[in-house]
Amino acid sequence: MKKLFIAATRQNDGKTTIALGLILNLKEHFPKIGFIKPIGQRYLVEEGYKVDEDSVLIEKVCKFTVPLKDLNPIAVERGFTERYIQNPQPDKISAQIMEAFEKISANSDLVIIEGTGHAGVGSVFDHSNARVARMLGAKVILISSGGIGRPIDEIVLNRSLFEKEKADCLGVIINKVLKEKYEKIAKVVRLGLKRQNINELGIIPYNPILSAPTIEQISEEMQLPFLGGEEKKSNLVEKIIIGAMEPHEALKYIHKNTLVVTPGDREDIILAAIGSHLIPDSRSQTSIAGILLTGGIVPDSRILNMIKRVKIPLLISGEDTYTTTSKLHDLSVKLRPCDVNKIQLIKDMVARYVDIAGLLEYV
Repeated sequence: MKKLFIAATRQNDGKTTIALGLILNLKEHFPKIGFIKPIGQRYLVEEGYKVDEDSVLIEKVCKFTVPLKDLNPIAVERGFTERYIQNPQPDKISAQIMEAFEKISANSDLVIIEGTGHAGVGSVFDHSNARVARMLGAKVILISSGGIGRPIDEIVLNRSLFEKEKADCLGVIINKVLKEKYEKIAKVVRLGLKRQNINELGIIPYNPILSAPTIEQISEEMQLPFLGGEEKKSNLVEKIIIGAMEPHEALKYIHKNTLVVTPGDREDIILAAIGSHLIPDSRSQTSIAGILLTGGIVPDSRILNMIKRVKIPLLISGEDTYTTTSKLHDLSVKLRPCDVNKIQLIKDMVARYVDIAGLLEYV
């Protein structure tokens, strides 16, 4: 039975995304794949258990039938670390992880183990990613993102922590490389990794669609009610503009999948957005993603009816435009089981940019 531990050099490197992509692609080679995230920090309450949200995602997408509590045996809830420091029980944590892992691995040809952050995360309660990887006897794949210098520095640092725990680092995948710099960065990174005697398993370009929220996600995360167009709530938002200019100027910035943020009394901007939606130009190619009204101001009923007829998603915020757009900017977009197009894209990107054949050889 094979075991792969997926770790990252920092938060938001795309660890869960790549773990999912690997599972979907390796299913062709390993009919019985298992998954476990031994320690989770962001959890949901499912079936009465606190379970890491990434574990819930992968369980639903991959249709695993094991109990959720075994997919994520340790959920680091509020106060967990403080209680541990005051009353450390490392053997209890180890036993919980091993018990869950044995259940997952019992009927598996391959188990994908997802870590929680970089190699040192979890050290405060004596279960760093590096230590857990060694405890489970798994080979490690490190995920990093970005350019050249920082990723290699962080990879070397993380590798040293895994090596200290005698966990075998199989190789690395560099994620989210800017498309316009992809060829240059890929060439130099490969040379840099080779100099450090590190296997390069893949270099994946950044795809903005994977970071794009839907109108529904914005509504849920920011608790913004719909005034209309809810049937189009799955629209992706790839660009946000603030409608604080003259309508003809605003039209220059409205492209494909744009969310227009504007005060509710700027009916000229709202009408311009409706016009752009109805008659897309060569730049727009398709309809706008939606309109977000700020200031808690509801437009004239005739404008509202017009928006409803053309089925543009319309949200309203009681806060001012600056505060609203700042919250939009800070929004963390998490993949959901219903994001079938994104999930297929993830599978295709991993198949194209990760050396699956080479990975199988290393395993």
